[in-house]
Amino acid sequence: MKPIRKAVLPVAGLGTRFLPATKAVPKEMLTVVDRPVVQHVVDEAREAGIEHFIFVTGRGKAVIEDHFDIAFELDHTLQERGKTAAFEELKRDLPKAGQTSFTRQQAPLGLGHAVWCAREIVGDEPFAVLLPDMLSRGCMQQMLATYERHGGNIIAVEEVAPDETHQYGIVSTGETYGQSFEITGMVEKPKQGTAPSNFIISGRYILQPEIFAILEHGKKGAGGEIQLTDAMIELMATQDFFGMRYEGRTYDTGSKIGFLTANLAYALERPDLAGPLKAEIAKLLRDD
Repeated sequence: MKPIRKAVLPVAGLGTRFLPATKAVPKEMLTVVDRPVVQHVVDEAREAGIEHFIFVTGRGKAVIEDHFDIAFELDHTLQERGKTAAFEELKRDLPKAGQTSFTRQQAPLGLGHAVWCAREIVGDEPFAVLLPDMLSRGCMQQMLATYERHGGNIIAVEEVAPDETHQYGIVSTGETYGQSFEITGMVEKPKQGTAPSNFIISGRYILQPEIFAILEHGKKGAGGEIQLTDAMIELMATQDFFGMRYEGRTYDTGSKIGFLTANLAYALERPDLAGPLKAEIAKLLRDD
């Protein structure tokens, strides 16, 4: 069983749910407290042991590449002014040489197409996919532990209320193994009342490289796009899939409420911010 060394991050999306903020600034560079969303996602993967980060970008996303590069003028200025803590933090966040790759998705043809664009860099080995909109902590670490137990393909799932299942990709459940279970089927945004379970696909995957041969066909699904879920359903005919119940909370930073909630949650975990923030929230609630 090959280890998971590489992670694909599809960052080519237009961010239409956050216009006009994302007209000139990539949605992945919007900040949760003082770190871009994409940095939080890379932190999660790196803490789990991922070694190589593959960004699938699009037009107007060059700033993401700049973020993960050395900023000589900034580093020099920080050192000159004695801002050692800030300099060391930037240095600590910087991936090592050769640990990042960037490839372009020229047209917005769907998540499946974005993953397929990374095929030459991934090569013939299993890999992780992390959706940069979905912010979580420790999820990839839990997934790697599940992969070591089962092998195959792993999908992170979370439970939602039954009346919300029509908004998500849903998995069918088979035999259960503690935190994980066998996936027997998948459906993308089922009609209300028809979902096979209330376990949603929550934006973290471990996939075998055979998925690329399926995505190669460019078969279009929901919304006229090449859907990753459709390719996984086809791959399920020959390979095992397992669901991993994520023990934690995921924030959908692509939605306004999810983004605001993530900022509050992450700020309240900071000793330097929690007290003043609680006071400001209390004041706003009183004023309301």
